[in-house]
Amino acid sequence: MPPMPPLLTTALTALIALSTTTARASEPLPRFQIDRSEISVSGLSSGAFLAAQLQVAYSATFKGAGIIAGGPYYCAAGTMAYAGICMGQVPLAPPNPLLMASAARRFEAAGQIDKLSHLKTRRLYVFSGTRDTVVRQSAVNATVAFFRQVGVPAKQLVYVHQIPAGHAVITPAHGNACDANATPYISQCVVNGQGYDQSGALLAHLHGPLQPKATSLAGRMVTFDQRAFAPSGTGMAEAAFLYVPPACAAGQTCKVHVALHGCAQSAEKVGKNFLAETGYNEWAEHNRMLVLYPQVNASTVPFNPQGCWDWFGYTGPAYAWKAGPQMSAIKAMVDALGRPQ
Repeated sequence: MPPMPPLLTTALTALIALSTTTARASEPLPRFQIDRSEISVSGLSSGAFLAAQLQVAYSATFKGAGIIAGGPYYCAAGTMAYAGICMGQVPLAPPNPLLMASAARRFEAAGQIDKLSHLKTRRLYVFSGTRDTVVRQSAVNATVAFFRQVGVPAKQLVYVHQIPAGHAVITPAHGNACDANATPYISQCVVNGQGYDQSGALLAHLHGPLQPKATSLAGRMVTFDQRAFAPSGTGMAEAAFLYVPPACAAGQTCKVHVALHGCAQSAEKVGKNFLAETGYNEWAEHNRMLVLYPQVNASTVPFNPQGCWDWFGYTGPAYAWKAGPQMSAIKAMVDALGRPQ
């Protein structure tokens, strides 16, 4: 995302949230009974690129991915020089999904990612707003073509690309005007007379029919020590978050969804907006679903001034493989959530 000056109130909220996070960061990630066949991931922008990477590299783990305004796997090929192409910003030069599919097959053969054959049973929700000026539809079209190239059946891939939305997670009740491309990158859109509930749409596609979303929350948001999984060299923050519905806290077996913020959208930048206003928690509440919110902050070492997830190689050449520093950290968090069987 391009740099945008935050409003004073947003800055103060983020500062308070960061102070609270730092004070509580020592809490370890708690463990639960989890259904390891019901683990999914989604993200916006750089979080969408990372969601695609996680789905491809750890296809044996993730049953599906929600990709909101994200380009195809390994599009940047380890260099920031290709970022403009991967975001659809270069006229007449969209990403080539055939090249990315070929790279994925090479990585599979080398054992750097899981077998691509797992993707035949996986589910994808892909979204691109027609007014998105940050990651344009030509890039997201390539994402859809890539996943078809590597084996995701057409009936298991939903592509929503006709809503006049900007660059944002879409909700029925919170955020900017639908066509906005502005912080905190949460917008509300109306489709066929109703607010579009993106988190509900993608979770239902990935996990099947859901119980109705909650109108109020009885669960708790845990702030946990992310350093146990991600050293500072990964660019990831000291603390991350986990929403725990009452049923999961009571010992029932729960699904897991990993929700990845976009650039300039971590708690350090936008406070609780992504954690509280994107709708994931309300859908999780009555559907026995833990929601994991990993965090990456702006940094100079590694060089990541916008606080983006690594989809172009700032953490090193393994960034899109299972061994990638951020990839392996998130996988370790997911694994740690489950009690020993």
